[in-house]
Amino acid sequence: MSARRPLVAADRAALLLQLVPYLIGKGEVSLVEAADEFDVGVDQMREMVEKLTVIGLPGEAGYWQMANDLFDIDWELLDRDDLIVITNSVGLERSPKLTAREAAALLAGLQLASSIPGVGDTQLFAGLLAKLARGASSVPADVIVAPEPVDAVRAAVSDALRRGVAVSFSYKAPNAAATTRTVDPIKVQIADGQWYLQGWCHLRRAMRTFHLDRVSDLALTDIPTTHAEEPVPGWFESGRDDVVARIRYRTDLAPLLGEYLSRAVIESDGEHSIATMRVADEASLRRLAAQRGGEVEILEPEGARRAAAAWAADGLAQYL
Repeated sequence: MSARRPLVAADRAALLLQLVPYLIGKGEVSLVEAADEFDVGVDQMREMVEKLTVIGLPGEAGYWQMANDLFDIDWELLDRDDLIVITNSVGLERSPKLTAREAAALLAGLQLASSIPGVGDTQLFAGLLAKLARGASSVPADVIVAPEPVDAVRAAVSDALRRGVAVSFSYKAPNAAATTRTVDPIKVQIADGQWYLQGWCHLRRAMRTFHLDRVSDLALTDIPTTHAEEPVPGWFESGRDDVVARIRYRTDLAPLLGEYLSRAVIESDGEHSIATMRVADEASLRRLAAQRGGEVEILEPEGARRAAAAWAADGLAQYL
């Protein structure tokens, strides 16, 4: 066998990182076997094993102060039989623990995600919920996600997705008469706290996005879904049912308006800008104005302008 080359510091550090899990996994291993496994000399292996006993977790002020803060080995077995056995390992078996409040927050988020049709219909969420509960440092509080008015609609859409059939419902768009729609459901999503259904509308013969708060009398049909593979438009892509809106804002706020301006026609005098754009939902304009703290003014449509003003007045009344 050719002589093994001396270890440089970088190689020694890399081997030590691999050596600890190897020794823990083996339980008991001879110096010769470990040396062959790592392609080092027996004396080099003994030296590395002995140096493990000065490696561990720092105590207060960065100094190791307790015996259980360091790795330890069975010295008698090493000296008498050339066998390596780790009797104390530090850090590797430790895993970060979530606080009860952190676990409860994650459990609530998972419960909300599991209610999305087509997403929560598997055992994945049940397994994650169980693991989070077990991994908390203390028992998390019981989490109950209060039902929303649209829960029944989401459940029906989830059933339609499983069966591969279209749904029929009455839809009341802003400032328009209610219409009866038959839709091949594609997916349900939540955006800014609002639930939306995206699917192929048989009436418009195109993909459409529907605000679930405006859906009523939803029922499953016997019509097989035929447009499940159709591309789903982005939230802010225009359509024939969209609302044409105009907003005024400080020009330097443009980066904060994100997708709203990606397809807008913008006029600017330098300090202020006016954007003309299409939105699928007037309510999104009210939320946009609220998020920007008065720096965004809704010019059109008038219904959205009045809704934003009423929302602001109601908020102000809470402080009077």
